Amino acid sequence: MFKRMLSAFGVGGPSVDTVLDSPHATPGQVITGQVRIQGGSADANIDQIVLSLVTRVEVERGDHEFRGVSEFLRVVVAQGVRVVAGQPLAVPFQLPLPWETPITAVGGQPLPGMTVGVRTELVISGAPDKGDLDPVLVGPLPSQDRVLDAFGQLGFQFRSADVEAGRIHGVAQELGFYQEIEFFPPARFAGRVNQVELTFVTNPHELVVVLEADKRGGLFSSGGDAFGRFHVSHQDAERTDWAAAIEQWLVQVAERGGHSAFGHPQHGYGHPQHGYGDHGHHRGPGVGGVVAGAAAGVVGGMILGEVLDDAFGGDDGGDMAFEE
Repeated sequence: MFKRMLSAFGVGGPSVDTVLDSPHATPGQVITGQVRIQGGSADANIDQIVLSLVTRVEVERGDHEFRGVSEFLRVVVAQGVRVVAGQPLAVPFQLPLPWETPITAVGGQPLPGMTVGVRTELVISGAPDKGDLDPVLVGPLPSQDRVLDAFGQLGFQFRSADVEAGRIHGVAQELGFYQEIEFFPPARFAGRVNQVELTFVTNPHELVVVLEADKRGGLFSSGGDAFGRFHVSHQDAERTDWAAAIEQWLVQVAERGGHSAFGHPQHGYGHPQHGYGDHGHHRGPGVGGVVAGAAAGVVGGMILGEVLDDAFGGDDGGDMAFEE
């Protein structure tokens, strides 16, 4: 997408352009494409062609929060490449998206605050030449989409999304970070719950849904955070009545305070076979429509490439280049 000259060879050197077969993907999917190199005025040798997946991560250090760029997958796609003067060369590649890759698009619309990109790096005479980022729109898996749609049905409003460095207690993670999608609660919980954060931790066999509610304190009750965690297979997740499960959990949080609820949504957390139904809620546009509206307001007329450039601050250095 972003053709550029290789600075290591100076004026007249070869240029490189990384092209994805499709910018759309889902966690666990393999991204394919080509690194296209156009020979310059003289023959050139490239030691390695390296592709990596990167995202923006928030890191807490004491009372301060920093932004960093985290590389979470790195693949050498070619070694010892000779580029003949004036000749084109195409190097095909495959990049497997980790199952925990953050979601960056819902309903075909970019998710504000979220960026995942493919970065091309060429190692020339032992020195890396890092290139620009090619954005990837990572959509939710069908199992994740069912949960997101339930948030829309219940009347949640999208607030923000980010990726936090760290690990969630009691949940096995492949990556050293996790995504948080924040929502304002439905109007009927106003004054009792400030916000709800949704996190997915996914592997090939299981979807873990982690909920965190910021409970507002009152005259005779304390505030604090309350947590819920549901472990379910992808197949069961697509059959689960998530609106009922999330509704029941949120009612418990609002009425009883900051305790945790862990389990399987089929076991008393609103699977259709247990008769929870839809609690009288009419199916709305779902979170995809909510996010699409937020994206239109936040992103405006900017193209995703510009959002990526802004989000990563034009970083071309090492990973985790922090900024306050």
